[in-house]
Amino acid sequence: MSEIALREEIASHLWYHTMELAPGVVTPGWFDLRPVVDRMPWPDVRGKRCLDVGTYDGFLAFELERRGAAEIVAIDIDDHSKWDWPPDARARGGKGLAELAGPEKGRGFRIAAAALQSRVDRRPLSVYDLSPDALGTFDVVVCGSLLLHLRDPQRALEAIRTVTKESFLSSEQIHLSLSTIHRRQPILVMNGSGVRCQWITPTVAGHRRMIFAAGFAIERGTRPYSIPYGPGHRHTWKGRRLRRDFLERMLTGNVGVPHAAVLARPRV
Repeated sequence: MSEIALREEIASHLWYHTMELAPGVVTPGWFDLRPVVDRMPWPDVRGKRCLDVGTYDGFLAFELERRGAAEIVAIDIDDHSKWDWPPDARARGGKGLAELAGPEKGRGFRIAAAALQSRVDRRPLSVYDLSPDALGTFDVVVCGSLLLHLRDPQRALEAIRTVTKESFLSSEQIHLSLSTIHRRQPILVMNGSGVRCQWITPTVAGHRRMIFAAGFAIERGTRPYSIPYGPGHRHTWKGRRLRRDFLERMLTGNVGVPHAAVLARPRV
């Protein structure tokens, strides 16, 4: 694909992930994981069979490939009507949900995979439907920024556990202020409303307890870090306050969406 054709393809899509698909050719994603990806507690994936859960445009799947994984399967839902929309968002009806979800699902992944000449195998599958019968098992499973969008994150984590042989890497949005005040308490903050499709946001300790409760043992975790907003984010910098930005930089190292990550292994 020529650079001109690639730029035209990029311009025709609404991007979630910010990725460089060719020298100097970057997708205008909502979020940019590139500055923080090395802060995640990656296991050695070289020569391993790996799974990326909730891949969207594919950033973490392509990162697994870059790190030397032998085989990568990436899953996500293609039908936005099957997303876990809260009741007030679902009340908008099919047309309203389509407008919220954006254009064709999976297209960003296909554009990126073609540009990167990727071998990642993308499958249209819900995390709830993960099982050894569906896809087999994997040496390494990764899941990024998905649990808060699920009505039943524990059910999802238990499904992930059934296909994980060695390592599970979970990077998830966390409640930063409560994580700072209640460092040892596993707190989950309930939302379940609105078009951002957000259900539960844990503290750092809450995230770790969720992983443990799904049958994993925590090997190591990170301090909070923030995933920066990408150039395509609709609300970049709007309504933000200098004091909040300063505190976020002090606590996470940068400004964006606060996250924490853990590396776990199957326990039961």
